Amino acid sequence: MRVLITGATGLIGKELVKLFLKNKHSVHYLTTSKSKTEELPGSTGFYWNPQQGKIDESCIYGVDVIIHLAGASIAKRWTPAYKQEIIESRTLSAELLYNLIRKTPHQVKQIISASGTAIYPESFDKVYTEDTTETEDSFLSQVVKKWEESINRFHVLGLKVCKLRTGLVLSKDGGALPVMAKPIILGMGAVMGSGRQMQSWIHIDDLVRLYYRAAEQQWEGVYNAVSPQVVSNAVMTKSIAKVLKKPLFLPNVPEFVMKLVLGEMAYLLFSSKNLSAEKAMADGFQFRFTNIDEALRDLYS
Repeated sequence: MRVLITGATGLIGKELVKLFLKNKHSVHYLTTSKSKTEELPGSTGFYWNPQQGKIDESCIYGVDVIIHLAGASIAKRWTPAYKQEIIESRTLSAELLYNLIRKTPHQVKQIISASGTAIYPESFDKVYTEDTTETEDSFLSQVVKKWEESINRFHVLGLKVCKLRTGLVLSKDGGALPVMAKPIILGMGAVMGSGRQMQSWIHIDDLVRLYYRAAEQQWEGVYNAVSPQVVSNAVMTKSIAKVLKKPLFLPNVPEFVMKLVLGEMAYLLFSSKNLSAEKAMADGFQFRFTNIDEALRDLYS
């Protein structure tokens, strides 16, 4: 199998490249930095610039599966200009890939795209599956809707389309976990708000294996990329402190305080998403990390 990966030099992409190469598959990847076209050993890098509509067309030669991870980080202050960048980094890149496949001879059979859990309504108790039609009315929910619409177009080209709605990714090398762990390490950790908000998480090793399984088995449709165990913010915070052997003694942080510090982005700390992982398991995926304490111990061992 030959895969083309966007966002391959990011946190998830780097691990995914390693997994495909380990299993003797060929990897092409796209990068917006010409200096990074030789950054990932064993794979072949190609330059693209979605904002300018530029792409090295040879990136698609011999490719069977596209894995689309590219998108601006949501962990930055959401100014009006940056909100637009969050949307366009996902939709313009998808459009560029769509136009490339539409006009270029190829053998691509499937596209697998990252997606987000923000599309689901807020929930403390109700568990949402991929069949849920209710959606949330928020900025990030709108991002996910436009993101998935840009990927759904690939059906017209005869490709199988798979979307992985990804929860809180746990990795000590980046993403949310180091940000959550830092104040705890400094002795300033605290539960956010009531601490009741549910956090659907996934260990990075399970996430990259999920992408691999989706490509290997040619999955179609939406899958929740989350661990079977969902925990509250209070449980998550206390688990991090326990694994790091640090005390938690500060009072819970009110939501209005974090809104003053982070602006609209504080949504990420107080959003509650309780999602099911049953569909992936029913299709044969076996999670290695289904317990938050075990996942954190593995990452910090």
